[in-house]
Amino acid sequence: MAFNELKEAVVIGFFLAFMIGPVFFMLIQTSIIKGARAAIVFDLGVMLGDVVFILIAYFGSKSLLEKIKDDPRLFLIGGLILLVYGIITFLDKSQKRAIQDESLVLPEKTNYTKLFLKGFLLNFINVGVLAFWLGMILVVGPNFEMDSNKIFNYFALILISYLVTDVGKIVLAKQLKKKLTPKVTYKIKRIMGVLLMIFGIALMVKGFLPKEKLNLKKVIEKVE
Repeated sequence: MAFNELKEAVVIGFFLAFMIGPVFFMLIQTSIIKGARAAIVFDLGVMLGDVVFILIAYFGSKSLLEKIKDDPRLFLIGGLILLVYGIITFLDKSQKRAIQDESLVLPEKTNYTKLFLKGFLLNFINVGVLAFWLGMILVVGPNFEMDSNKIFNYFALILISYLVTDVGKIVLAKQLKKKLTPKVTYKIKRIMGVLLMIFGIALMVKGFLPKEKLNLKKVIEKVE
């Protein structure tokens, strides 16, 4: 793999880590509330979702993937899951019990399996991630002459740089923990719930849009 391709993969991974979405906010929240180890476990679950999507994009047919990523039912299901999860997060009163204390109270035990699955599912229900990796396969594949080793090495480097950048975000977020009171933490969790609900509603609205409006190529052709 040439140096330019290596640099390109690292840059893509870096910017992916700063894409604003439900995973971004949940990662920061998990780091602040549950600690760096829990956030890394959550992030590994997110990465597994990316790996699954990359494999689907590589081994699946183009026509099938195009149909899946534009299927309104998937947008509705994914949006509904985000909406429900956001409502549960917003209404959860467990953190409110700690508001009377002077220091941040964290749960004694962290369910890492649950965090891992949460990261995986939160990423996996976002059909936009599938569309992104599909686009990357279609662009990168021909450049590597569809050499599977070169392609997977390229995507592995993207994911590694993505993980390294996320670890940096997690460490920085953890430093804020000392400055947080239980009251502030409770507010962060409620804000997180509102953001998840917004993302869920936006995804559901996207599912109601006519199929041609979801097709970026057709939109560009109309503008021209």
